[in-house]
Amino acid sequence: MSTYPEAKIPSALFDDPERESRWRTRFTAPRVSLPDWARDAPQRSLYVSNSSGTWEIYAWDRDSDEHRQVTDRPQGTFHGTLSVDGDKIWWFDDTDGDEFGSWKVQPFDAGDPEPAVPGTHPGYPAGLELGSSVIGLGMSTDDGVTVWVVRDGGTPEVLYEHEQDGGLSAMSWDETMLVISHSEHGDSRHPALRVLRTDGSEVAEKWDGPGKSLDALEFAPVTGDPRLLVLHERRGKEELLIWDVVSDTETGIELDLPGEVSADWYPDGKALLIAHTQHARTTMHRYDLGSGELTELATPPGTVAGASVRPDHAVEYVWSSAATPSLVRTVSATGDDRVLLTPPGERPPGTTPVTDVFVEVAHGPNDSVHALVARPEGSGDGPIPTVFSLHGGPHAADEDRFSAYRAAWLDAGFAVVEINYRGSTGYGSAWRDAIEGRPGTTELEDVALVHDWAIKSGLTTPALSVVAGASWGGYLTLLALGTQPERWAGGVAGVPVADYVSAFADEMEPLRAYDRALFGGSPEEIPEVYETASPITYVDQVRAPVLVLAGDNDPRCPIQQILNYLDRLGEREIPFEFYRYDAGHGSLVVAETLRQVATEIHFAQRAVGLA
Repeated sequence: MSTYPEAKIPSALFDDPERESRWRTRFTAPRVSLPDWARDAPQRSLYVSNSSGTWEIYAWDRDSDEHRQVTDRPQGTFHGTLSVDGDKIWWFDDTDGDEFGSWKVQPFDAGDPEPAVPGTHPGYPAGLELGSSVIGLGMSTDDGVTVWVVRDGGTPEVLYEHEQDGGLSAMSWDETMLVISHSEHGDSRHPALRVLRTDGSEVAEKWDGPGKSLDALEFAPVTGDPRLLVLHERRGKEELLIWDVVSDTETGIELDLPGEVSADWYPDGKALLIAHTQHARTTMHRYDLGSGELTELATPPGTVAGASVRPDHAVEYVWSSAATPSLVRTVSATGDDRVLLTPPGERPPGTTPVTDVFVEVAHGPNDSVHALVARPEGSGDGPIPTVFSLHGGPHAADEDRFSAYRAAWLDAGFAVVEINYRGSTGYGSAWRDAIEGRPGTTELEDVALVHDWAIKSGLTTPALSVVAGASWGGYLTLLALGTQPERWAGGVAGVPVADYVSAFADEMEPLRAYDRALFGGSPEEIPEVYETASPITYVDQVRAPVLVLAGDNDPRCPIQQILNYLDRLGEREIPFEFYRYDAGHGSLVVAETLRQVATEIHFAQRAVGLA
């Protein structure tokens, strides 16, 4: 077994105790997710919190205001939901963060967990729909996807299975129909929808053709109502339609909003809660289906990370901005807005806001690359150390939301530049799909344009520039170090793809399906495309020091392909460090997160000459 230079883990980032406490508190201060609730017992809720030092599931009885930690596992627990009657808590039990496992169930009040659906095999979660008499459950494995239905407490029956990726998306309110999202056409990035009765007979099918996704959001919350809320992209961005699956008729929803949208039903099925995203910020609106009236709900500038409508038509949501830590708020039907849920203990300190930069491009499909830029307080006008933080996904986006990670870099004296490169969501379908057939190098063209802007504007220099990211961002970091060596003083790659052919062989099947759709085939079918996109192809061109962080149990970016890259890097004289930990694709343990962030920033400080 090869040995690798171990990462240097600092005992503290700062000599000043106040500064040291501030950056750590942003991670350790208790936080909570948006509460879920039981359909027929809305006083019973569930949320995820880091209050114990590890992200775990908590039960909340709103009547008594009692909060109880439900799960307690070494690597944390993140996926949970409530039965319709609120009597049972379902949570997903994987092994050491590897995302592969099965559902457990236990009483809301207290009690030991037990297998939720005996007779189903373990896998990666592929949908869960709970009714009063019907359960729908999806699992993905290397053999494909399986969806079971359990009726009236009986034994699980296979409702759907296929070698191509897919899963369970929605169940009708009367529990007679289930919606399958599938990619039998071979493109898991742009799925089709199939509606089945619980006996397996088909109700309807909808596919918009190559390159156009359909996403089933939710059936109308009214018994006997066959209307399904669907997200489509027929006009080049994510928009809404309502599909009557029984009559197979559609009602398009055209909104006077410039960005992309998602939605949730109001409880009476007569209106929609619209979440509208443009330029990395969110606005919320109520859309009346009868009159077509669109009313904005007053929320501060920033990002809404999740929202839902209570039975009394109050809207609960999680909001933050780059400067202000997240809050769980509620706005009543009459417009009264207040904080809903305040976790115990110290609130995280605020930090610096972000500003927008739009760098003109000539390549399309949009006219500019959008970046969010934050400068440390008192940094002055001269070139300063700057981290170019590349988000994961790639189908995600950096937003005007609070980030303890961003704030830690600012406290350490780095400017932070976050780039919504081609492949990011929120900028139209063509922008998101522009990386198809040429992933990696396409995104880095946009990164280079923003880096050029940063140098020309006087923000930084190549000698002060660090590229960093995790997951897809980690992949782009390694690729940037090899294909743009003149730009970077150092690179920090968390849980990256480093050797794409090896990663493809070892990763979870849903990601293999995703890669086939993104690249245009498998490594055996188009080896030259994978070679061009793989960081290991360019390892001999790397000149800057590299820090790589990886989890032993990661099913998305498996450990062996990272070791392949490090072996090649070790054959050269380029300094590198390796941080290896016992978890999966990241960690839910706050202390582990603190160690990793401190290690990353300490490495970057040394790379640019600050330490």
